[in-house]
Amino acid sequence: MSDPTPSESTLLARQRTLLAMERSMLAWVRTAVSLISFGFTIYKFFEFDSGKGSIPPVTSHLLSPREFGMIMIGTGLVALAFATIDHRRNIKQMHDEYGSTDRSVSMAVAVIVSVMGLLAFAAALFRA
Repeated sequence: MSDPTPSESTLLARQRTLLAMERSMLAWVRTAVSLISFGFTIYKFFEFDSGKGSIPPVTSHLLSPREFGMIMIGTGLVALAFATIDHRRNIKQMHDEYGSTDRSVSMAVAVIVSVMGLLAFAAALFRA
């Protein structure tokens, strides 16, 4: 007995679900980009401004601008990693239940943003 061909409404529902998962992943990518860029900007701004002498180096506070920037970058990377794992699991589940699925463009964007975030984290870590 062969599998019945899915109806047009089932195919459209599957497509809507896949597109919703892509939108969710891209929202996480957007959030990660915001966290990474904001953290790196804070780090670089205070590094640049403290070199002019207008802002004294922070030593007595709980977090220095460098540490805060690294926390922001790390938070963006962790959020993106969790979102990527969840997205991959959802895509695999759709594939297992309904057959082949298209390649996820948002996954490719997430990988690119992850690499850029890791470079920003390394730059802050090694004081580039």
